[in-house]
Amino acid sequence: MKKTAVHFSTTDKLLQKLMDTAEQKCLDNIRDFEGMPVLVEGGGYEKIWLETQPMGGAMYAKRNLEIAVNNQRLFLLCQRSDGRIPGSIEHAGHDVIPQFNKFQGFCFPEEAIDVWYLTEKDPSVLEHLRTVLRKFDDYLWKVRDSDGDGCLETWCRFDTGEDHAVRYGDAPDAWTKDTPPEQCDTVPIASMDLMSYSYACRKASMEISGILGQEQEREFERNRAEAIRTKIREYLWDDSEGALYDRDRHHKRMPSLIHNTLRAMYWGSISQDMANRFVREHLLNPREFWTRMPLPSVAANDPIFRNIPTNDWSGQCEALTYQRAIRALENYGFYTLIPMLGQKLFTAIGEECHFVQQFDPFTMKPSVILDENGKENDTYGPAILSVMEYCSRMYGVHLVRDTLVWGTAATASREKEPAADSEYEQIFGDQSYQLVLKGNQAKAYINGRQIYSGERGLRIVTDLEGNILRTDLLGEK
Repeated sequence: MKKTAVHFSTTDKLLQKLMDTAEQKCLDNIRDFEGMPVLVEGGGYEKIWLETQPMGGAMYAKRNLEIAVNNQRLFLLCQRSDGRIPGSIEHAGHDVIPQFNKFQGFCFPEEAIDVWYLTEKDPSVLEHLRTVLRKFDDYLWKVRDSDGDGCLETWCRFDTGEDHAVRYGDAPDAWTKDTPPEQCDTVPIASMDLMSYSYACRKASMEISGILGQEQEREFERNRAEAIRTKIREYLWDDSEGALYDRDRHHKRMPSLIHNTLRAMYWGSISQDMANRFVREHLLNPREFWTRMPLPSVAANDPIFRNIPTNDWSGQCEALTYQRAIRALENYGFYTLIPMLGQKLFTAIGEECHFVQQFDPFTMKPSVILDENGKENDTYGPAILSVMEYCSRMYGVHLVRDTLVWGTAATASREKEPAADSEYEQIFGDQSYQLVLKGNQAKAYINGRQIYSGERGLRIVTDLEGNILRTDLLGEK
């Protein structure tokens, strides 16, 4: 398997400290699952979770490709015979234990394809992935549309990873049965997240079929994916509000404005015009989601918003949301927002390197939690990986399928500070991709050969040889 590494240096003292510390803390989150090294979630979470670790592994591929593969592979290997994929996998004693008491998000299909592109590109691996995704999608539609309204349902808080969320009412945290809880006020909930899980399966299956040159299969999956998008728009989109809203067990639109439309953008399950409206009308609204520390889980002015510092998806800004926001915004071309969010995250984590789960949306203060020994839980993987990933998008180079994305942001790690000089090198096997930012100039190199020189402030996409395919603004020039 190819060796990978990242070398980063900068005159920005805060960013240098954050990156150096993040590199070390990632090493602290590596575990051996019976001969398979994996990256666990960290910060007190010792399992690999479907909502975080396939994504986290794909991001860590920049530094360790074996771990990236294993963080996908274990979920493939642990699929149940009926098609269900475990929501988490635990290592206890000498056992690897898949857990089926929740879905816990689904940051998996696209990430698995991303990692495949970094390997030897064995077609049989893709075929196996497609089989797994189709079986899981079949399971969802066999079990999770209990009322037959054509919309998949969440039955417990952990199905969408919204621990302690007020909006779930009296719903259970976890649920193991293939029939929904009875006599609950809210669940089963017709869910934008669950529908997006299905969309993600079908879209990835479409992509796989295209890669394998199976055009009839590709068209079949494309039509199935578009059917999900259509249902989401017809049933869960409120055109008067410009956002998605789940429906409760009585088919009534749930009133709360939650950040989950941004999650749908992560999976790509809504159209460009829907994303444009949500971002313009809600995400960038300082009374709702663009607070001092942006991206609370619930709009800050919503009646159910709760500013609770412990693990709770009722309000505070989650590091996991920052991690998912990168793909969500890139899917719809909102590249200029990525440096803004990166800067906010760097500032909030700060000199003391509080890599924690949540942040106060009004003060930016990290919600520090102490473990049983009185030590800060500061190894939370989504916060650690988010710092490294925003850095790669803002000041580095990132492998995306058969392209390279170069980020030349003219943005410092803190507001109102001049952009610093930096050098970012991605080693991938015997290839070296290097980006040098100095003053207002950016220079990009492949194996020491200069392939670009120009002013900073752009997101530049090239092929693997360095030929420019497109450029976009990356923050203010």
